[in-house]
Amino acid sequence: MTVQIITQAPLDAPAGPFEVAIVGGGAAGLATAIFAARALRERSTYEAARTRVLVLDGAKTLGAKILVSGGSRCNVTNVHVDAADFWRPGSPFVRQVLRAFPVPETRTFFEDLGVALKEEPLGKLFPVTNKSRTVLDALLAEARRLDVEIRTSARVRGLARTADQWRLETPTEPIQAKRVVLATGGLSLPRTGSDGFGYELARKLGHTIVATVPALEPLVLGGGFHTPLSGIAHEAAVRVSRPGEKTVEIRGSILWTHFGISGPLALNASRFFRRARVEGTAADMTLSFVPHLTAEAVDHQLVTATRARPRHHAATEVSGAFGLVQAVASRLVATSIGRDEPLSRLTREKRRALVQSLTSLPLDVVDGRGYNFAEVTSGGVPLDEVNPKTMESRLVPGLHFVGEILDVDGRIGGFNFQWAWATAKVAGQAIAKARR
Repeated sequence: MTVQIITQAPLDAPAGPFEVAIVGGGAAGLATAIFAARALRERSTYEAARTRVLVLDGAKTLGAKILVSGGSRCNVTNVHVDAADFWRPGSPFVRQVLRAFPVPETRTFFEDLGVALKEEPLGKLFPVTNKSRTVLDALLAEARRLDVEIRTSARVRGLARTADQWRLETPTEPIQAKRVVLATGGLSLPRTGSDGFGYELARKLGHTIVATVPALEPLVLGGGFHTPLSGIAHEAAVRVSRPGEKTVEIRGSILWTHFGISGPLALNASRFFRRARVEGTAADMTLSFVPHLTAEAVDHQLVTATRARPRHHAATEVSGAFGLVQAVASRLVATSIGRDEPLSRLTREKRRALVQSLTSLPLDVVDGRGYNFAEVTSGGVPLDEVNPKTMESRLVPGLHFVGEILDVDGRIGGFNFQWAWATAKVAGQAIAKARR
């Protein structure tokens, strides 16, 4: 037997029953197919030829989001992954799923597929080829080896549970399967085929959906502070405050742009702005240019500098003392005290205004750049409606969820891919164990 990767299922193709039908052929979907097929073979060697795993995808070609991820290099995972890397600190659900497929096992999984990984700054792991295509081709090759059947241009239009089986409506024919996995992703990067249809399928089956918003997206700023800094990057910290909630501090590299801010820091902070907006509250954001220092420490340093170097201009001192690009230092001085002048002429009020700009500059966030620029979706199927031991619905027997469709989103750096691999491993093994 060989894998069928076709754009349209022939009319005389068997309609099932498949052991499992996976809706969505992205990272989580392909990985689920692989783990399920492997586990099914291990549990039923004699009937291996009859353990049928099907992947259905509405696109003509698979893996578009894999191919564009990580600047077309695919940040497969991270050296260190923990529940704290996802915006659900201390979540037992996330922790349990991640423990089921830790990073060392992920690395072994890909190395066994022929994808050697290399570590880059901040623990990011990329294929040594620097090509996302390497990852996609390896997943497809393993699916082929395991006789997984893949049908493209096969958008699932509806799902129905009949007795102990599922009926999936496709453009060419109905398909029967004992179990169904929704691996349809979210709404981010719609050009890759993500349209959120999986949410509608889940909702029609009785699930609720946590309101979805873009996450890991650049932010649009009002005002003109950012305009002359376009193209400059540096380390900083954003503090996010919401009524009744503990202030969140996020550190990383920020990139100033013509529209506002981008870079890891802005992307990680974006979900808080979006979640506040959709939940009807406000998220106040302030930026620190010296995340390692308190306001008191900065003020003390400026006072000391004034005594030692009274003729130094404020912008020059700020640039040298705090390691800021001259353009950034000049912009901060101009914004906080107006005209650049020698330290000796700074009044206490001006110095304090400069300290505040350095440590707590208000960010006038007016919008995000939207799903076209967002790397993931925040929101989705609530975790309390899913069993973390199996990724199976607590409401609908035989229905599983993996990847981005769930209400879990992580920070930038390979963490969302690790979530895809881990949920796929849990679901795949559970499907094999449940086989009757």
